Amino acid sequence: MTSQPRHMVITGGAGFIGSHLSDVFLEEGWRVTVVDDLSTGTLDNLAHLSGESRFDVIEQDVSDWLPRFTRVDAILHLASPASPKDYLERPIETMRVGAEGTRHCLDLATERGAIFLLTSTSEVYGDPLVHPQTEDYWGNVNPHGFRSVYDEAKRFAEAMTFAYRRTHRTNTRVVRLFNTYGPRMRIGDGRVVPAFMEKVILGQALQIHGDGNQTRSFGYVADTIEGIRRMLHSDHPGPINLGNPEERTIRDLAELCIEVFGDGRESIEFGPLPDDDPKVRRPDISLAREVLGWEPKVSLREGLLLSADYFREAVKAAHT
Repeated sequence: MTSQPRHMVITGGAGFIGSHLSDVFLEEGWRVTVVDDLSTGTLDNLAHLSGESRFDVIEQDVSDWLPRFTRVDAILHLASPASPKDYLERPIETMRVGAEGTRHCLDLATERGAIFLLTSTSEVYGDPLVHPQTEDYWGNVNPHGFRSVYDEAKRFAEAMTFAYRRTHRTNTRVVRLFNTYGPRMRIGDGRVVPAFMEKVILGQALQIHGDGNQTRSFGYVADTIEGIRRMLHSDHPGPINLGNPEERTIRDLAELCIEVFGDGRESIEFGPLPDDDPKVRRPDISLAREVLGWEPKVSLREGLLLSADYFREAVKAAHT
């Protein structure tokens, strides 16, 4: 008798990172069910999987409820608006999915004896006063600013995850993702890489908030996905930082996009800096190296080149 494949549920699986996780775990032999309300994700990210017998999609907001699957071996909880544009437009929904959505996933994981993996964020560090950021840094977050809905939703989700681990012995993992980019990012979602790529492809001025000296650490999506995969198969509860320790200024990123993809029509314009925008962001990935044997492989230039065809097609579709 043929054994049934392990069953994985991915909340937010129609989004940028979640859809790539579906690909990887299907290749590993899992049966994958995506649960997504499609508020920020899109079925276009999953269209190539439509004929896969071990894959299905349920359109559902996990803040309201989660199907009581008979068998679940792992739950990857990614559901949440993740770009500033999205969580500023959906502040209550962002808080609810961090609270109620996380609880529903943890309840199911506890009942079924499944692994629960939370994708948290570097935003839990806020505007950090410690640099680079290690996992034992508690952060510097404005608890009632505009960005707080995302920062605090993820901080709460982490706290609930560890509470279930201590109280119910739920088998949990927490990763903190730093800025990730690559194919399937949504044009117009407000994040800096698709915003810059769109402007360069259209030959328009790139808009920088502030003087451009604020820093970020940009990780290519394939590297991030591999880190999550290794975390799932580890026994470490986390949190573990997953990000690229190569720190770049926003101005550096703009100039690189113009250098690699521009045709001479582009320029850079500067505008006001949003409230609570972090000045620096860089992960210390010592723990990921030690526990997971993981570090990013793809440079920023290489990752942008790998993403170029996707962004050209996505920009064309968005402006047709």
